[in-house]
Amino acid sequence: MRILVTGGAGFIGSALIRHIISNTSDDVLNIDKLSYAGNLDSLTPIASSERYSFQKLDICDSDSIKKAINVFQPDTIMHLAAESHVDRSIDGPADFIQTNIIGTYTLLEAAREYWNTLSEPRKTSFRFHHISTDEVFGDLHGSDDLFTESTPYAPSSPYSASKASSDHLVRAWQRTYGLPTIVSNCSNNYGPYHFPEKLIPLVIINALKGQPLPVYGEGKQIRDWLYVEDHARALYTVATKGKVSATYNIGGHNEKSNIEVVELICSLLEELAPNKPKGLSMYRDLISFVEDRPGHDLRYAIDASKIKEELNWMPEETFETGLRKTVEWYLENHQWWQSILDSSYQIERMGKGSQ
Repeated sequence: MRILVTGGAGFIGSALIRHIISNTSDDVLNIDKLSYAGNLDSLTPIASSERYSFQKLDICDSDSIKKAINVFQPDTIMHLAAESHVDRSIDGPADFIQTNIIGTYTLLEAAREYWNTLSEPRKTSFRFHHISTDEVFGDLHGSDDLFTESTPYAPSSPYSASKASSDHLVRAWQRTYGLPTIVSNCSNNYGPYHFPEKLIPLVIINALKGQPLPVYGEGKQIRDWLYVEDHARALYTVATKGKVSATYNIGGHNEKSNIEVVELICSLLEELAPNKPKGLSMYRDLISFVEDRPGHDLRYAIDASKIKEELNWMPEETFETGLRKTVEWYLENHQWWQSILDSSYQIERMGKGSQ
């Protein structure tokens, strides 16, 4: 196949492309505008492949997107390009409205125009796969409740509201115009190449530097954690085997509170990085509770039974095995994350982190 991936220089997008190039014979075109979180270094392992190409484009640029699609002639479009940091959406929602809503609309129209030019059987086999988040569902209050594919939307932040809007657009383009779309909603991802302002890499890096490990409120917020390489496998499975107009929830079956996550990282670092910064006795001594953010959702948890039953996908990593791999990767790849910290991008939120 020929697969066009938007946002392929981001955390999940780069994992998806690495998976496709390494495990299939498909061709991939990566479209990314390389905003602060886009990093082509995350694609170094496959960058030399003849089946991989990259174009620096903004999905809001209609003419450029249409040209790229028409030249590449994709069989599938996998749409991951998005602004995705909750704290940033609270401080500056405009970029989230522009990229996540207007950008998705622009891409849908370009895809529809292209799809209408296809002849059979390519027109029938074409897919537009929109990758979304479990945050569109709001939060869960019961300890046994789970998000299903039919859970009503109740977004809490500008970020999740913009993603909910994009989900609705995708479904509307399928129902109104017949564009063959699929939507997937995932739980919190973690793993190698994760941008340093997110919770898990933030805690790892801060701990190695002897800096505070910020935890919102009392750290009781619960998330379902999904190893990014498991997610990449799931996305490819959905794009190639999923049913048109269907939605698939993708979860890791790993519910952990934020404070549990931070404490597990500290325990792993005690084992894997025993030479601590000067004057530090235990990594957990760096834990610092900070004021909670506005509208912070308490609990996310995904029912991923549909994708298991219909597409035979299950995560391969437990949280413990995935977290160990993640910590080991950050310890072995200082240059990757240090170059981000040293770049023109300034991580204003090294005192917060996305939780």
